[in-house]
Amino acid sequence: MMDKFDVVIIGSGPGGYVCAIRCSQLGMKTAIIEKYNSLGGTCLNVGCIPSKSLLDSSHHFHDAVHNFESHGINFEGNVIVNLEKMISRKQNVVDQTVKIKSKFITEQDHLLILVRLKLIIPQAE
Repeated sequence: MMDKFDVVIIGSGPGGYVCAIRCSQLGMKTAIIEKYNSLGGTCLNVGCIPSKSLLDSSHHFHDAVHNFESHGINFEGNVIVNLEKMISRKQNVVDQTVKIKSKFITEQDHLLILVRLKLIIPQAE
């Protein structure tokens, strides 16, 4: 493990991971510190990507209820939301994206990734 770094980046979200990759490409010893168990920051782990995945599923539900008939798609009975499956799909989308991003990031030279660290700042007395 490297014990000295040229650059330490807090967060592996859209800004952090791009910065880390570029610093690594420039030959700097780079560390990423991430509070989540996986790379991607808030956007990928709990924010943008999970939300958009659930919105996509909701859009399909809305289309099934309100728009399918105009396309010649008819079904009998009620359209039912299976929330467990919807959440599972959302998690699969997140997991796939984390896997792709992590593979790309970890292929960089001069880069160390630290996850689940707490930054402790002493209180001024």
